[in-house]
Amino acid sequence: MKFIIKLKEFFKKKKPSYRVIPEDIRMKLVESSCIQVSRGVFFSTVIIIVSFMPVFLLTGQEGKLFHPLAYTKTFILAVDAILVVTLAPVLISFFMKGKFLPENVNPVNRVLERIYEPMIRACIKRRKITIGINIIALLISIPLVMSLGREFMPPLDEGTLLFMPVMMPDVSNSEAKRLLQVQDKIIASVPEVTHVMGKAGRAYTATDNSPISMIETIIMLKPRDQWRKGFTKDSIINELNKKLQIPGVINGWTQPIINRINMLSTGIRTDVGIKVFGQNLDTIYSFSQKVEKALEGTPGIKDLYVEPITGGKYIDIIVKRQEIGRYGLSIDDVNAVVESALGGMQLTTTIEGRQRFSVNARFAQNFRDNIQSLKRLQVQTMSYGPIPLEAVANVKISEGPPMINSENAMLRGTVLFNVRERDLASTVEEAQKKLNSMISKMPKGYYLTWSGNYENLIRGEKTLKIIMPVVIVVIFMFMYFAFNSMRESFLSLITIPFALIGGAYIVYFWGVNISIAVAVGFIALFGLAVETNIVMVIYLNDAMLQLVAKKGNSSDTITRDELKEYVIAGAAKRLRPKLMTVSVSLFGLVPILWSTGVGSDVMIPIVLPMIGGVLTSSTFILLVTPLIFLMNKEHELKKHGKIEVMETHH
Repeated sequence: MKFIIKLKEFFKKKKPSYRVIPEDIRMKLVESSCIQVSRGVFFSTVIIIVSFMPVFLLTGQEGKLFHPLAYTKTFILAVDAILVVTLAPVLISFFMKGKFLPENVNPVNRVLERIYEPMIRACIKRRKITIGINIIALLISIPLVMSLGREFMPPLDEGTLLFMPVMMPDVSNSEAKRLLQVQDKIIASVPEVTHVMGKAGRAYTATDNSPISMIETIIMLKPRDQWRKGFTKDSIINELNKKLQIPGVINGWTQPIINRINMLSTGIRTDVGIKVFGQNLDTIYSFSQKVEKALEGTPGIKDLYVEPITGGKYIDIIVKRQEIGRYGLSIDDVNAVVESALGGMQLTTTIEGRQRFSVNARFAQNFRDNIQSLKRLQVQTMSYGPIPLEAVANVKISEGPPMINSENAMLRGTVLFNVRERDLASTVEEAQKKLNSMISKMPKGYYLTWSGNYENLIRGEKTLKIIMPVVIVVIFMFMYFAFNSMRESFLSLITIPFALIGGAYIVYFWGVNISIAVAVGFIALFGLAVETNIVMVIYLNDAMLQLVAKKGNSSDTITRDELKEYVIAGAAKRLRPKLMTVSVSLFGLVPILWSTGVGSDVMIPIVLPMIGGVLTSSTFILLVTPLIFLMNKEHELKKHGKIEVMETHH
């Protein structure tokens, strides 16, 4: 009982002294505080919106993927910018009432100031070391970024595999069926596989032009926690690829969704394709085989093969004009027999509900597959009765293209390959070096182009390179509107490269390649870094206003020590809102690093530069920005005899 009484007395003694502020003074404080902060916060929000301009200009697959993100964030921030200067001051006037504590009474703020103030004093005391460390860190980040691989988009793990082998063009239906069953049985024997479903040829639709020689097998995998220890998706693909080495079959591995996207956007069903254009199919195929041979053994290139454009088997029936005249036949008579026997003759149409189906009659498959049976096909004559087809026509098997592909009114062949265990850009660049000497030897009228994801990568990088300088200029303009000072705007813009330090380091050590997703993360980081820096500069300028109000704006009344103390006070006394700005971003982004579901492969590369950049940019802003601000004011005081002070007004 005595202990409880003493505890109550202790807390009673430690109870802070509240300050009751009169209503008129409270409203004036609310008004002046909102005027002080709202301008900077408004323009920092606008800058974040402007920094997303490159995302809006992305086209193709990457544009469709990131436009919803950009639109959502832009509309939210646009409303936020309006509410900052309209609704927020009203809500503050309603809810910030009653008794108020001094800021130094808050235990969190007090602890933060005790940690931060000695650090900022040490940085100001050792100026050259502080700035040197930041510059060295920035210089080190440049080769780190340059050494990273480049790819169009991070590979999205769909949880399934698509096995797309290609057989010889003249494969029969029965052989394709047999190979499909054998492959499915081999695939199902791997412990990580749960279901297998294969298809040979095309579905009953005009949009699917797959020949019987192309197989599509969807492989459903078990959850990762049921895989063998140390196994990855690449390990499973490599094991399956070794087991499925069948003569006459060229293996290809991809995923169902990305395969459809690639085929729709670029016409290529693999990661990369080399399109060979020309006038003659045989020449195109010959040159394509040379390209394949040159690329064999290149690190990162997998599933390399030439799309067959020759080797298809055709039954040629050439009518003997002299013979049909002897038998009193015409070419149409012979063609009618061939059409009804091989192509099928329409007998009638059956109606089932709203669907109509034609009923055709033709000879059985066994008869149509036998060249000798076709030669003995009976042709009815008026005077001589039935005669064999070979009496009035030459029946033979000839080779030709199984499928003719054209693009831009030119014949096209394709060399296809996937990229695994290496980044896309360096793989293609090495392949291009190998082919440079060959391209110069191509016949006139023949040329090649690179397609697939590499085509998307080049398009996305070109867009970003054009628009990024424009965005930086626009950001600088809005900074000028916020500060009304070219020098303050330029010093704030310096924050951007230092914000990239953390993003570059975390992307490098996480082992992520540079992609459009990573670029979007860096774009979002630009706005966050500028926003935090603007908040810091606002409070530093507020400290300068207090100094000028107390000492006057003259080098005769302001000493360097006083200038330093007021800068430290401006940086330290409003430490909590600055850290809150950083913490809100981190608390929202860090949990994504531990996400493992479908889509996390794309989300993690986006947030990595934001998390690393927020950490380094906030450190730079808290420790280096006050130092640069102090050096700038010292220069102004020495050169002009006074300091430039930013007035806080709308």
